Amino acid sequence: MSRLCPLSDYRIIHADDELLVVEKPTRMLSQPGVGADKKDSLITRLNLVYPTARIVHRLDWETSGLMVIALNAASHRALSIQFQERQTEKTYIAVVHGHLAAEHGSVDAPLAADWNDKPRQIVTPDGRPSLTHWRCLGFAGDTSRVELKPVTGRSHQLRVHMLHIGHPMLGDGLYAPPAVLAAAQRLLLHAAELGFTHPGSGERMLHRSEVPF
Repeated sequence: MSRLCPLSDYRIIHADDELLVVEKPTRMLSQPGVGADKKDSLITRLNLVYPTARIVHRLDWETSGLMVIALNAASHRALSIQFQERQTEKTYIAVVHGHLAAEHGSVDAPLAADWNDKPRQIVTPDGRPSLTHWRCLGFAGDTSRVELKPVTGRSHQLRVHMLHIGHPMLGDGLYAPPAVLAAAQRLLLHAAELGFTHPGSGERMLHRSEVPF
């Protein structure tokens, strides 16, 4: 099964003088990487229209969904503090292999980089504390649809935590075994809700994005 699909563009769902809320498509970098083939990204595209736009947080290349982008230094600082101090609300939807054995649960498993196989992450006692809450939304065949709420924001956290409890995500090119990878043409992980306090007005905002799978 081919995993290639046409690269779609971002969609702005909210814009004001302080920030943007943007839907990032799958297979788009949040910011440029190392090498000429990794220059294209969400922020480089946004900077063509919004020259002052700054990345506050990131989604993995294959993960789609909501990101908040700051439009000035003060907003960037205020939003970054909210993410650092875990004052944001983040909800993801994923489809994983197998049937989850309970209606809900948590994965409390420290994560660190696998220096022998970058950019993969591994669960290890020496890793950084990492916590994810999950809730099963239903089953389809031999898969489960799951709501994920990360408390921490480690690299690849949701993907590795689901793998750790025996439920790799469909279409995951880094962590899924071949049959689970081939079960979807993309990683089935989407940032569906994002809540934060507006750095200008102080209003609590909650944005939602339709899950594309």
